[in-house]
Amino acid sequence: MSLKSLLAKLPFGPWRKAGPLVSVVRLTGVIGQGGPLRSGLTLAGVAPLLERAFAPKDQKAVALVVNSPGGSPVQSALIAKRIRDLAEEKKVPVFAFCEDAAASGGYWLACAADEIWADESSIVGSIGVVSSGFGLHGLIERHGIERRLYTAGDKKVLLDPFSPEREDGVAHLKALQADVHEAFKAMVRSRRGTRLTGPEEELFSGAFWAGRRALALGLIDGLGDIRSVMRGRFGEKVRLRVVQQERGMLRRLGLRAGYGNAPALEAGAHEAFADALVAAARTSLDDWAAWAKLGR
Repeated sequence: MSLKSLLAKLPFGPWRKAGPLVSVVRLTGVIGQGGPLRSGLTLAGVAPLLERAFAPKDQKAVALVVNSPGGSPVQSALIAKRIRDLAEEKKVPVFAFCEDAAASGGYWLACAADEIWADESSIVGSIGVVSSGFGLHGLIERHGIERRLYTAGDKKVLLDPFSPEREDGVAHLKALQADVHEAFKAMVRSRRGTRLTGPEEELFSGAFWAGRRALALGLIDGLGDIRSVMRGRFGEKVRLRVVQQERGMLRRLGLRAGYGNAPALEAGAHEAFADALVAAARTSLDDWAAWAKLGR
């Protein structure tokens, strides 16, 4: 036996034999642009993490930890496509692990993986499209407020909340939703294929399910957590390398690290700094609403 192989058996030192490597990327939060103090999941923000996750040579897999109620269908599609492009380029299998929710756009992201796993209580599915708003024209009339709206093009403002609802506006919105829904369904069909066992009228109704029912419908491949599944697949010595990005409060306020420990304001951030501090004290109602309805 060579000296190198003998040293590799020692439980310490740089010469010890390392276990199989799996890179881990967390995809958490609402998908789309966020506010000044909260970041949403966008391709621009996620792409550097994905590049780093797929970079190591000889790694066994990339794992996505998904915890999202959904959001922008465009950003969902762009992120999922980048994952597939990198997986095919690097010839690396991808596993998705659903936490609290992989719903709507969150499930779109999970479908970028070759296998999807979830907890028994994870919320999975919501393969649909939703748009909501308010009709306030009666309220402003009651208070003697006159709405003045000027457009060039009779359909420039079809869904103005301060004007009575227009039938052609609703029809246009429903047609748009149908197009997005078809793109979503095509993604699920292409990625899940024959593993889907439920009827399409149920699967694509916008309904969502807990883990066991999602497994029965073929929306996921199994029940389990990332550590247990990866150890079962690649051995007890598997190394889970979490790829992270800076998400501190100072970075969200437009601050970046300077030399030493002194923070420095990025260009253009001085004017926004005071506004960002004020916004920090407000309740983020849109985040709460997004989680409550599990995606849009």
